[in-house]
Amino acid sequence: YSKYYDIINDLRSKILAATIDNSRIVLQIDNARLAADDFRLKFENELALRQSVEADINGLRKVLDELTMSRGDLELQIESLAEELAYLKKNHEEELQVARSSATGQVNVEMDAAPGIDLTKILNDMRADYEVMAEKNRREAEAQFAQKSNELKKEISVGVEQVQTTKSEISDLRRTLQGLEIELQSQLAMKKSLEDTLAETEGRFGGQLQQLQNVISGLEEQLIQIRQDMERQSNEYRELLDIKNRLEMEIETYRRLLEGELGQFSQGSSSSSSASKGASSSVSNSQVSSSSTTKSQTSSIDSKKDPTKTRKVKTIVEEVVDGK
Repeated sequence: YSKYYDIINDLRSKILAATIDNSRIVLQIDNARLAADDFRLKFENELALRQSVEADINGLRKVLDELTMSRGDLELQIESLAEELAYLKKNHEEELQVARSSATGQVNVEMDAAPGIDLTKILNDMRADYEVMAEKNRREAEAQFAQKSNELKKEISVGVEQVQTTKSEISDLRRTLQGLEIELQSQLAMKKSLEDTLAETEGRFGGQLQQLQNVISGLEEQLIQIRQDMERQSNEYRELLDIKNRLEMEIETYRRLLEGELGQFSQGSSSSSSASKGASSSVSNSQVSSSSTTKSQTSSIDSKKDPTKTRKVKTIVEEVVDGK
C-alpha cells in the first residue's frame, strides 16, 4: 500500500503549501492595512494642519477687516477735522472782516484797561495745533495700516504657500490611498480565491483521504487478525509437533518391543520341521502381530491418559498342529 502513502504525502504537501500561501497573503494584507492606517493618519494630520491654516487665514481676514474699519474711522476723523478746520477758518475770516469794518470809523478811545486778547493769534495757534495733530494722526494711521498690511500680506503669502503645499500633499496622499485601496481589493480577491481553492481542495481530497484511512484501518484490522491466526496456528502446530514426537517415541518403543518378541518367536519356530507348522506359525505370527499392534495402541492410549503408569505387555504364543 505504498502508493496510498505517496498520495497522502502529496496531499499533505499541497495542503501545507496552500497554508503557507494563505499565511503569506494574510501577512501582505496586514502590511497593506498598516500602511493604509499610516497614510490615513498622515492625511488626518495634514487635514488638521490645513484646517489650522484656514483658521489662521480667516483670523487674518478678520484683522484685515478691522484694519479697514479703523482706516475708515480715521478717514472720517480726518474729514471731520478738515471740516472743523474749514469752519474755524471761515469764522476767523468773518471775525477779521468785522474787525476791519469796525476799524474804518477811526474812533480813538483811550481806556485804562488790561490789554485785550489777540484772537487771531489764538486761532492761528489752534489751527497749527489741529494741523499738526491731524498730520500726526494721518501719518500714524498710514504707518500702522502699512505695517499691518505688510504683515497680513506676508502671512497670506505664507498661508497660500502652505495651502498649496498641503493641497499637493493631499492629492499625493489621495492617489496613494486609492492605489492602496485598489491593491487591498486585489489582495482580498486573491485571498478569497485561495480560500475557495483551499476549501475545494479539502472537500475534494477529504473524502478520498477518509476512504484511504478507512482502507488502512481495515487492512490493519486484517493484519491483526492474520497475526492472531498465525499465532494460534503456530501454537496448534507446536502442540501437534509435540504430539507427533511423543507418538514417534512410543512407536519406536513398541517397535523395539515387537522386534524383541519376534526374535523370541523365530527361535521357538526353528525347532519345528513341518510346512504346516510354518504356516501355522505364520498365522500365529500374524495373530501375534495383530494382537501386539492392538495392545500397543491400547498401551499408547493408556499412557496418554495417565503418563505416570507403566503398562507391561505379555505375549502368548499358541502353536496349532493339525488343527489341535
